[in-house]
Formats: sequence, structure tokens, C-alpha cells
Amino acid sequence: MRSYRAQTYRFAPGLRPALAEDAVDFVNQRGFIFFWPIKNVELPSLWVAAAGDRPVADEHDDPGHTTWGWKDDQLGKHRWYYGRTLRRRNTLISLDVLPYFYALSPNYGEPELDYLDQYNQGLLTQEAKNLYEVLLKEGPLNTLDLRRIAHLSSPASNGRFSKALDDLQVEFKVLPVAISDAGSWHYAMVYDLVPRHFPDLIEEAGSITEKSARQKLAEVYFLSLGAARQADLMRLFHWLPEDTSKTIALLKQTGFILESIEMEKQTGEWLALASLVS
Repeated sequence: MRSYRAQTYRFAPGLRPALAEDAVDFVNQRGFIFFWPIKNVELPSLWVAAAGDRPVADEHDDPGHTTWGWKDDQLGKHRWYYGRTLRRRNTLISLDVLPYFYALSPNYGEPELDYLDQYNQGLLTQEAKNLYEVLLKEGPLNTLDLRRIAHLSSPASNGRFSKALDDLQVEFKVLPVAISDAGSWHYAMVYDLVPRHFPDLIEEAGSITEKSARQKLAEVYFLSLGAARQADLMRLFHWLPEDTSKTIALLKQTGFILESIEMEKQTGEWLALASLVS
């Protein structure tokens, strides 16, 4: 399996991205990847592809950190989708796969109203509601201005602000679209509403059922990893056990994956691409 992932993760010699265009191609090929590798979560990442299969370096001048510049330079250019989504971590998603994620989000096509329904049902915090409403009214804002206008600028508000911003990103409501020179560090993310930045996304996702969206995302996932356990799938996407089981059953029914695969030095029941087993 490692030899398969050396290809799909692009850490094999000759496959590593050397330019921003290579990084975009990598995301398009894989469908979705992490920006950095996440401990105990198996998925391709831009860092591993560019720097090799090693931990993220602490040294700022490590050549692997060229990925940071690629990410910043592509913000707002509609080359990929970037935000804290899967596992609440920085994720890169191809624009072809993005509608399938959006189809599973709690957004129903009315950005001016959907968030209010969630808030009234207790599914959105006051802080997340405030941030969303500020962006809805003011347009794109850097984090300093966003915090100020939403009355979340005090040090005591740091945790609540970060959580609210993450909540909105996980639900595909807001995303970073640029870098601002604001603040003492002269570096601040600029955020905007997802449907305003991607105005065609609501229509693109409208015809995708939850069943077909889960099937698509699971297929893309297995094509990247080659093999995984059902629990891994459920943990990554934060799906309910019943929905995950139905998705796995569908992939087995179509012959896309096979079950009861033994993995060397691994426990549990593994599922693998049929093309790798047969």
C-alpha cells in the first residue's frame, strides 16, 4: 500500500510539485487534500507532496515551506477551494469536487436566511451568527476588521472568535479569499461568504443528492488511500454511522471496493479498491 500511496501522495521521486501550477494539478487529481499532514488522519497533503514523507519543519527557511507561498498566492483566484473544513483543519478541495461537499453542508440555497434558521434551532453560536452577519453586510474583511465590527476584539474573545470562524468554515459558509497587510504582523486573512465568492456553487450543488455526494467523496477518498477502515471514513467526514454504512454498502455493491482485506501490521476490518486486490 505504501508504494500505491507514494504515487497518489506524490512523495515518490519525480512526482513532487515544484511550482504552484503543479500544486493545483495535484489538488485537481486527488479531489481534496490537507495542506499539512494531520496526526492520526490518513490523507494526502501538500506538505508531504512537496517536502517528502516527513514531519512539518519548525525552521522557517525549510524548502518545504514553499507550500505556504503557493497557498497564499492562489487565494481568491478560483483555482481551488481552501479553508478549515475536514477535521477542522486546512484543506484544499478541487472545484470539481467542491459541489459534493456543499451538497452535504447545512446550506439550502438562501444564504441570507439559512444561517438564521440554524441559529434559531440552536445550531449556530451567537459569535458565528455575528461574524456571518458582518460579512453579509460589509463584504470581504480582514480578521482585524471582522473582529472589531463583530465586537470580538478583546483578548478574552480570542477563543470564541477562532471557534466561530472555524464553525463557519466547516459548514462552507465563509472562506479566506486574500491576504491583507493589516496588523502589526502585516499579515491577516481576508474572509468572505462562500456563495458570494463562488456564485455558481449553489446551483451546481442543487441537483446533487446526499447519497450521491457521499458516494462521490468516498470514491475520491479510496482512490487516494487505496485502503481504509469504515471508521476512518466516518471520522474524516464526520458522517453518522448509518450514513457511512450505507455509503460503504453502495461502494461494495458497485464493485468499487472489496471488504475483509488484511493489512500488514494493521488491525480491524479494511476495505480496499477492487482494482488493487484483483
